[in-house]
Amino acid sequence: MKEAIYPEFGVLLVDDEPPWLRSLSMTLEGPGGITNLTQISDSREVMPRLSRKDIGLVLLDLTMPHLSGEELLSMIAEEHPGISVVILSGMNQIETAVRCMRMGAFDYLVKTDEEDRILDAVRRAIRMQELERENKEMRRRFLNDRLECPEAFAGIVTENKAMRSIFQYIEAVAKSTQPILVTGESGVGKELVARAVHRLSRADGPLVAVNVAGLEDNVFTDTLFGHRKGAFTGADETRSGMVEQAAEGTLFLDEIGDLSLSCQVKLLRLLQEGEYYPLGSDISKQMKARIVVATHQDLAAKRNAGAFRKDLFYRLRAHHVHIPPLRERKDDIPLLLDYFLEQAAEAFGKKVPTYPKELPVLLSTYSFPGNLRELRSMVFDAMSIHSSCMLSMSSFLTAMELQGEGIAASPAGKEQNMFLSSPDLPTLSDAVEQLINEAMRRSDNNQSLASRLLGISQPALCKRLQRRN
Repeated sequence: MKEAIYPEFGVLLVDDEPPWLRSLSMTLEGPGGITNLTQISDSREVMPRLSRKDIGLVLLDLTMPHLSGEELLSMIAEEHPGISVVILSGMNQIETAVRCMRMGAFDYLVKTDEEDRILDAVRRAIRMQELERENKEMRRRFLNDRLECPEAFAGIVTENKAMRSIFQYIEAVAKSTQPILVTGESGVGKELVARAVHRLSRADGPLVAVNVAGLEDNVFTDTLFGHRKGAFTGADETRSGMVEQAAEGTLFLDEIGDLSLSCQVKLLRLLQEGEYYPLGSDISKQMKARIVVATHQDLAAKRNAGAFRKDLFYRLRAHHVHIPPLRERKDDIPLLLDYFLEQAAEAFGKKVPTYPKELPVLLSTYSFPGNLRELRSMVFDAMSIHSSCMLSMSSFLTAMELQGEGIAASPAGKEQNMFLSSPDLPTLSDAVEQLINEAMRRSDNNQSLASRLLGISQPALCKRLQRRN
């Protein structure tokens, strides 16, 4: 397995002292995990190298023969304004630092600064460069309105425009090293999105999924970080954790909103430091996996209530994908119905049946609180009892009624007042006419479905419609 390159763009180290270059490289590669490094000790080679190679960040010494650091900083700012520059000087001079920052330097550091401070500045510069590149990529994709890797989303059945925009966003951020937060109601397909991210990231390692809901502190630590032999009673042998198993791949943490505060601290440390300690070990390991997390909960509300750490919240939502519920993408219902029918037919060893043309219309009147998972269950239940040529709608109607909502349920499942926005009340006869018109529109002029929506019999609706003529 080849070693992962981080970041995707090159980091150029410029200093006329080779020993310092070697020392800095070891610091960045070891604790920092930054491997895409190039060293230059002759300042005259910098500008030609920037023209030939994709460099996103330059760490630049100030005092060098031939071309000084300030001269190079000015040239880089003019010819390559998209490249970030961090000054690493041997002198702590405020006037020089201010001048460099005004010339466009991202940061000014002194070589004698602590290793952690240098690493933090370099990580921030890399993160800023990644964000700028992702923003450019997103603008390009949205302007072109196309998917470059549609095969990555083959497992997600949709023709919805909002979902297409989500796919374009995922394509733009999939290769980022930052976490991706996937939110949405239960059953919308958050794990399918995580799999698409994994495919698009071109990761060499596997996708490892962990449901962290309800995990206690020690179990969470052992599950993610593993343990050494003898770390606790029953630890008869060393076991690698999920972070290590997902190396060079993607670690998918589902139900992150249910994580305890103590476990949140450990996850935050893992994301901040990029390293972890297996139970019973005092030797750190480097995290080499991409992190994708998902939840059906409102993390912002939990953060405001003190149930979710603010620092972890902002760290996780570096990239945020929200999957809309099925009731907001009802144009996908016919596609999903056909897709699930094929799955169910194969599972039960039956032929794919035809179904009444009214069935997609019936399903479009339902709010689907369980989203895609609920629709799939309905289809499989209908197929389990199917024995004729035409698929019966009876099991679908029964499932809807068992939810206690009926097919006329509002999307949010709450009582709504349609007259709040109207200054005048309609007459009773006008209100009845409006209800009938809307029911016929929603049912695609199917009287049987319209009568169900209105809560009256089909003959009663038929009589009212005949009175119009």
